[in-house]
Amino acid sequence: MRADTLGTMRAVARLIALVLACTACVAAHGASRALGRRSAWPRRFLAVVAAICGVRVERRGQPLDRDVLFVANHLSWLDIPIIAGATGTAFVAMDGLRSWPLIGWLAALNNTVFVDRGNRLGVHGQVGAVRAALARHQAIAIFPEGTTSDGVTLLPFKPALLEVVAPPPRAIRVQPLFLDYGAARHLAWVGDEPAPANAWRVLTRPGRFTVRLSCLNPFDPADLPDRKAVATEARRRILAASAHALAPV
Repeated sequence: MRADTLGTMRAVARLIALVLACTACVAAHGASRALGRRSAWPRRFLAVVAAICGVRVERRGQPLDRDVLFVANHLSWLDIPIIAGATGTAFVAMDGLRSWPLIGWLAALNNTVFVDRGNRLGVHGQVGAVRAALARHQAIAIFPEGTTSDGVTLLPFKPALLEVVAPPPRAIRVQPLFLDYGAARHLAWVGDEPAPANAWRVLTRPGRFTVRLSCLNPFDPADLPDRKAVATEARRRILAASAHALAPV
């Protein structure tokens, strides 16, 4: 009973902190835009979200800041604030997210590219939306597994959206990212667990935990024949980083 009470108190405190951070950062973002300046506040807010949820981000390697398509493994909804806070990237997300209260609005502030993943006939339109974002020199991140994994297994990559860089519209590089939750892999959002239940597990969890974000060596997709080859190369590099992380000491 005491543990449940403490967990609820932690969740409430974190939710209050998230609301205060959101209010302050949205106000600062609005002020920056009103002055005609490029706003860094969406990135800062997402970094704060990760910290409030207990994440200590250990970044290894240097992420590119423009003309890059990040390709990452996917474990949790926390991946988004972790990666965005560390790199400043925007994401490709399912179109349904746009209608989520507050979340959809915040995603739009971070220049999220919304696509209808359920419409296989609309793949060319999805690719076009991502190409348009890259044409604005916006860094974009995708999760080609298409869903979350357990932090140990890397699922097959779906190469459809990688058509955006096969061939690339300009000198764009692909940079694989590897997320390792270490001892907190049990927080992975997999199976049929509802999103609110997983969020509650994260918010009630005591203490902090470290997530390692490895920014792997980028490569030029123009050196590869097609999108499947690009997917294979990105997955190969992430698998190699995963094998090293999971190897017994």
